[in-house]
Amino acid sequence: YHWDHIQGVPFFIPVFVEGNILHIYGAAPPGECMEKHFKERVLHLNAPVPTNKVKAELKFYDLELGHNTVTIDDITIETAPLNHPNGAIGYRVTWQGHSVCYCTDTEHFSDRLDQNVVYLARDADLLIYDAMYTDQEYHNPKSPKVGWGHSTWQEGVKLAKATGVKKLAIFHHEPNHCDDFLDNLAVEVKEVFDGAFIVKERMIVTVK
Repeated sequence: YHWDHIQGVPFFIPVFVEGNILHIYGAAPPGECMEKHFKERVLHLNAPVPTNKVKAELKFYDLELGHNTVTIDDITIETAPLNHPNGAIGYRVTWQGHSVCYCTDTEHFSDRLDQNVVYLARDADLLIYDAMYTDQEYHNPKSPKVGWGHSTWQEGVKLAKATGVKKLAIFHHEPNHCDDFLDNLAVEVKEVFDGAFIVKERMIVTVK
């Protein structure tokens, strides 16, 4: 697990509240289980407090790095592997006929759409897609980003159009993109896909 995606866990207050129950799903590295990996790598090595200070009950569920379906009450969660160094998992959450697809840390293929992402995004109300770069940045001959495990907003639009997605959330922004750059990008993206928008901190998106 890349640290930029899990660094908030040791500072998540509900983890330290007795009586809380946290359900944690994920794929562990080969030869390990989620519980061992989480407690030894996430909490023990990188947390400012010892694991015995964790008062919440942590329940771990191992997912195979492939297609899985998990049902929680009336919520269905489908997963599929993403194209990323060391692996990553994409999610599709469906509840009462509405679906949200979450695909972070994924890189498109040069010659075809990623069928795993196509499967997850099919007719979704919302596709949240790793669009870290523009096509120009991705193919920049001086500093190409090919093979870095991330995609472009143009590829996100291709996927959204091919899969019948209603809304496309552009996120996982390149850190060097300033607010002015992203504001201009929001206009450009919406011109080619009306349901597209740039994700901002604290944004709330209504799915209906």
